[in-house]
Amino acid sequence: MRIKLDENLGERGRQLLAAAGHDVASTRDEQLAGAPDDKLIGHCAAEARCLVSLDLDFASPLRYSPDAYAGIVVLRPPGRPSLVLLEACIHTLLRGLQSEAPTGKLWIVEVDRIREYLSPETGG
Repeated sequence: MRIKLDENLGERGRQLLAAAGHDVASTRDEQLAGAPDDKLIGHCAAEARCLVSLDLDFASPLRYSPDAYAGIVVLRPPGRPSLVLLEACIHTLLRGLQSEAPTGKLWIVEVDRIREYLSPETGG
């Protein structure tokens, strides 16, 4: 899977996703750190990359319709995110990616589950 890792996720997240065989690009490496959300999601669309972020703005299907993108994944650790909780969310994401891709979907990834939103056009 082609993934764009948002700036709010660190090198450890990149390492875990890359070690599982995913093609991971980072907003930090591409001088997109601090870019407006619309610009970031536009880059993801142009590159056919799934966005993985902690930014709740991307969890709004009314603002960013999932069917227009190669996937939007928002990690939602409980409480204040710690490295352990973020890694747990990434491991949950990796388990989900073993059976399907989030293309055209919004995934909200928690420590122990993935909630999926499908737009009405795609059957959700």
